[in-house]
Amino acid sequence: MTTSHFPARLTQGYRAFMAGRFAGERNRYRALGERGQDPEILLIGCCDSRVSPEVIFDAGPGEMFVIRNVANLVPPYEPDSGSYHGTSAAIEFAINVLNIKHVVVLGHASCGGVRSVLSGSQPLAHGDFIGKWMSQIHATAEGLELNGRDPVADARRLELATVGHSLANLMTFPYIRQRVERGELTLHGAYFGVATGILFIRDPQTGEFSPCADAAETAG
Repeated sequence: MTTSHFPARLTQGYRAFMAGRFAGERNRYRALGERGQDPEILLIGCCDSRVSPEVIFDAGPGEMFVIRNVANLVPPYEPDSGSYHGTSAAIEFAINVLNIKHVVVLGHASCGGVRSVLSGSQPLAHGDFIGKWMSQIHATAEGLELNGRDPVADARRLELATVGHSLANLMTFPYIRQRVERGELTLHGAYFGVATGILFIRDPQTGEFSPCADAAETAG
């Protein structure tokens, strides 16, 4: 079989992976293959190529169950809507099969999905999947009463608010609410500065974001 049309960058990366990480963690991969996965953390992040959760948190194989979509959104619990629910299906599996202990919603700076809402950009294709998906946060954006005089500040406010939006929607899933109320599951919000590398953690009581301990020193 020829691999001539397969991206050379991926072939090179795979070879490096086999010679490096896989060779060093062969037993771990074998155990994961034989026993299955048992992560304690579900991370819901954006599909932006600059925000890889496994890289940011230096996670090894099997440590995190990761869901990525445009703008790290969690839709509300709607089992009877008749639509396809890829994100909800993955959440259902993580909670009810893997018995996840922590859910982290990870937002990030310079999010294209969020900026598309603020700019009112035109659809990229006839179906406008992005516009329909991002319409979930229209009410959130309106609630912030953004003035438009500082687009960068407006984007950051909405990026942070989107994390809270997704956390609120997680609580509409009955089995998530039950586990949270029983103390079996904890929800977390976080925000990653792409240019700075600083991770901000959301206070569940106030909704405010603060730099992770020693984050500023480490990033500097």
